[in-house]
Parts: sequence; C-alpha cells; structure tokens
Amino acid sequence: MKARIAVLGGDGIGPEVTAEAVRLLEAVASGYGHEFEFVEALIGGAAIDASGSPLPPRTIDACRSSDGVLLGAVGGPQWSDPAARVRPEQGLLELRRVLGLFANLRPVRTLPGMLDASPLRPEVIAGVDIMVVRELTGGIYFGRKSRTAHEAEDVCSYSAPEIERVTRVAGRLAMARGRRIVSVDKANVLETSRLWRSVVERVLGQEFPEVRFEHMLVDAAAMHLLRRPTSFDVLLTENMFGDILTDEAAMLVGSLGLLPSASLGVDRAGLYEPIHGSAPDIAGRGIANPIGTILSGALLLRHSLGLAAEADAVETAVERALASGMRTADIAPSGAPSVGSRAAADAVIACLASEK
Repeated sequence: MKARIAVLGGDGIGPEVTAEAVRLLEAVASGYGHEFEFVEALIGGAAIDASGSPLPPRTIDACRSSDGVLLGAVGGPQWSDPAARVRPEQGLLELRRVLGLFANLRPVRTLPGMLDASPLRPEVIAGVDIMVVRELTGGIYFGRKSRTAHEAEDVCSYSAPEIERVTRVAGRLAMARGRRIVSVDKANVLETSRLWRSVVERVLGQEFPEVRFEHMLVDAAAMHLLRRPTSFDVLLTENMFGDILTDEAAMLVGSLGLLPSASLGVDRAGLYEPIHGSAPDIAGRGIANPIGTILSGALLLRHSLGLAAEADAVETAVERALASGMRTADIAPSGAPSVGSRAAADAVIACLASEK
C-alpha cells in the first residue's frame, strides 16, 4: 500500500527518536512491499523559534493531508516560562483539537527478560497487560482559565457526548481483550466525575453488556496500579487522571522510554507519540531510548494504516531485541553496558528482517 506519514520531531530528543522510528517504518515498507512517504514539519518550541507559532499552518496542512502523524516530543527549558503567551505545549493541544483526537490509547505491557528494569518486584509485575484509554480533549486542560495577581481558575468541564464516545472506544477494545474495564474517577468529590460515572454505566450497560466493569476512585487506582497491576485489563479515565496514571504505570515496565501512545478520533488518521517528554538534558547525545517511538510506529501501522500483521511483527522484533539483552542507558542495570539510539533501532530492524 501507499501511505503518507507526517513526522513532527519537535524538541529535545524528539527529532532523534522519530528518526529511528522512521528508519524502522522504512524497513517495514521495504520488507512488506509498501510505499511510505514521510513529510517533516515543525511543532512546539522549534516551531516557535522558526515562525512564532507552536503549530504553524504548514504543519496543520501536512497532518491533515497524511494518513498518520508520528510525533517526538515538545518543550524545553528555553520555552519554560509559565507566564509566556506562547508555549510549546499549546501546539500539541491544538493539534489534538484540530484533528479531532479524543481518545488516547496507552498500552502498558511487561516483557519477559525486562522485569529487572522495573523498581517493583518481578512477581508483582509479571504478566501486566493494560490498555489505558484516556479522554484527550476535555477536562481541566481545556476548560476556561483565568488568573489575577491573587487568584487563578482552571475549570474542569465534561459533556455527556464527550464521555460517551471515549467509553465506546474503551468498550470496543475491551471486547477484543479480556472484556473487563475499570473506570477511574473522583465521584466522591467532583460533579464531572459523577456525570462520568453515570454515562459510563449507561453506555457500557446498553452497548457492551458482555463487558464487566467497575468504578474506582483515582487515588485507589494509583495504589492498585502498583499493588496489583495484573488485575487491570482496560483502564478508562478522564484527561488529567489519565495523564498522571500513565506516567505512574510506566514504572511497571521500567522506563517512560518504552511506552507508546496513539491518539485517535473519528477518522483513521491518528497521532502517534511516545509518552516521554523532550528530555533536554540528554538531547543531542544519541543515547535516548527510541523504543517508545518505534512502538508508536507499530500503533500507527495498526490503527491508521490497517497493517496489523506488520504491527505485530514490529512489536515482536522489539521483544526479541530486548530479550537478546539490548539495553539503552535508561533500562540498563547499574554499571552494565548500554547502546545508543541508533544501535537500539538497528537491533530491532535486524530482528524484524530475520522474521521474514
């Protein structure tokens, strides 16, 4: 097949890890008879420096005309003034809005041979396989904001249709997995969570009767993610709670650098990015872990291009590379040797080629 992929390297280590994911996708295209065109564009701080905007019109056009978007990371200390009128993060939030991306999928799965990378005991994390479904365009991040010298306000707002559509995404995913959903909220305190709870009950009860579901307060969910993570299948939650819980869940597998994400809307074209930030402290050194971005490329293959077999092959190649002992600095045991970004991607590409 032919496909057009927008590549937004962004800031910090973003361009480095996206470059390795592009090499992996080129290997997929070559090995499986596809033709992928990659179109690079600016976002975040790099876009501010070049144009004054964190999301220039050219970037929006490139994303809208592509079959999927691969993104690195945005932000850095040179743009970190919280009082600044224009900030890198605005570009990412606006891109999600422009593309109508309301559901963020964040798979969290521990791999054999990698249990030592987590600070948790191996017997606690062995077999973890969680799909976090985070609502992406509502809640406190997108609500009304105001600030004076003496007070500030961030409004958390949700509508029933916003909750319905992300619940349906979680329901469909659960039907293809273990048919279990934990819906996370703070319904003992927040009105938005009370609405969330009632809508989730209605949608799952009427449209997905085969799915077993339970409600869990966010503080309890944070505890149980570390205490009994294997009890979770699909975890459904609102925007801010999902942002926090998925960073916590990264410790189950050992590093933010290992986890991918997919942001989806009504159309097949989605946005794919690792969950880590721009890591400016290691930018330019060639040591960033590209695995989260490579696995984001696998999600792009599966969800936007419909290439499930190729996505499976990439994920298997990653598992084999890690099982062989390949370790970047963030997941290498103390004092053990590690490889850089390019060598890590080379190992995955070699494993992919050996599968053909």
